Amino acid sequence: MSSCVFETRWILEHLQHPTVFLNMTQGWPVLHWTAQHLSGCLQDRLIRFRLGRKEATNAPLFETQCSYIEATVTQFLRWTQHQTDVGSFSEYPCSEYWAYADYKYITTLFHDQPSMFEDVKWSEFGFEGRNGKESTLWIGSEGANTPCHLDTYGCNLVLQVQGRKRWHLFPPEDTAKLYPTRIPYEESSVFSQVHVLHPDLRKFPQFQGARAHTVTLEPGQVLYVPRHWWHYVESIDPITVSVNSWIELEVDDAARVSEAVTRTVVCAMKSAPSDDNADTWLNPTEEEKLSHEENMQYLNLAVSAQRKRGLFHRKPSPDPRATQPAKRDSCGRLKLRGDGVKVPASVRLPFGQHLIPVKCQEDEPEKTVPEDSSCDAAVSPGEDGSAGAKGKHTCGADLTQFSSCDLATERGNNQGSGPSLITTNDLLDCLVHPDIISRVTELLLERHGGGHL
Repeated sequence: MSSCVFETRWILEHLQHPTVFLNMTQGWPVLHWTAQHLSGCLQDRLIRFRLGRKEATNAPLFETQCSYIEATVTQFLRWTQHQTDVGSFSEYPCSEYWAYADYKYITTLFHDQPSMFEDVKWSEFGFEGRNGKESTLWIGSEGANTPCHLDTYGCNLVLQVQGRKRWHLFPPEDTAKLYPTRIPYEESSVFSQVHVLHPDLRKFPQFQGARAHTVTLEPGQVLYVPRHWWHYVESIDPITVSVNSWIELEVDDAARVSEAVTRTVVCAMKSAPSDDNADTWLNPTEEEKLSHEENMQYLNLAVSAQRKRGLFHRKPSPDPRATQPAKRDSCGRLKLRGDGVKVPASVRLPFGQHLIPVKCQEDEPEKTVPEDSSCDAAVSPGEDGSAGAKGKHTCGADLTQFSSCDLATERGNNQGSGPSLITTNDLLDCLVHPDIISRVTELLLERHGGGHL
């Protein structure tokens, strides 16, 4: 490994915030992967595009709410140029819709052209042997976006090839302010209920305290996204092409246990017959809904894998480990930190003309909740100053005291203003909240995973 590559890996080892590498990809053949070039490589091969309307809304557009078509990259290019012979795109005017061919695994897309894998050279970032085979391709039109989410596994390296994309990132510490949800459910993705560009601050008032870090990624630049950083990504040029690779971390085994717990709970509750379970809750990226037995098998396998690794430690104190030398693998290479350990203040990263941190947008005008906000107390006080009717039940109240007539009355009362009924999704947002799942994972590994305290 050359000294330059070793230094790059060392930098990644110590980065705590999103950072842009400016001059790392000169000479990479993948920089020729424009949409026009890819249309020639793929020719008549159909790929799946996700389409969404270009309209202002204060609710995120999840992938379950999008339209999907099969088309060639050539048809996509004609469509962006308002030409004819665009296949399935003909039903979606380019002036009204954006299109995104996202999450396309290069190893599948170019399975008959394996030489193209070598066009992507992540090995120059210190990941020996890593190339396009471990990467995904993204092709989009202006306005194409990925709803705000965090990835539960690994960290992320993103190369911009064509056009520009704007990234809006938020630190893990702001998770509560992003209002996390697992509906729609997708393994490894925790979505935000907030449209971060047009937030509904009446519904999500805590978001006004979230710290946005925004950067526009230019062709040839690589963005490093640390573990558990929230991100919303939008294409801001007529055509954009990106290539990314998710880098595995030591803590991913424990994360897989958390994901197995989440999937088991979500599938069990969303599979139960209920009037409010009629929504499309499984993300299109998930191939199928697994049975409870299959989910439990996956959970046991995840716990077994974590047991074999023996990496589980319950909330370790970061102070001693922060001063220890950086970890190395069996080949002497530095390992990326993924355990939340802070880098010592003595470490000085070479920020400058080649390496730029993504800074917090502290100069942005402070978000404020409109004066007519509906975030007032949900229950008006009684005449005696105590809580209203909903607050009169004591902790010892028996659930059987509530009849179907009470529920029908409650539904009727909630047709207008006032608090809405708790839905299955509302309950799940609490049950599988990242903080709760983290604690459940700890308990499982303490009792069944051989974890030591």
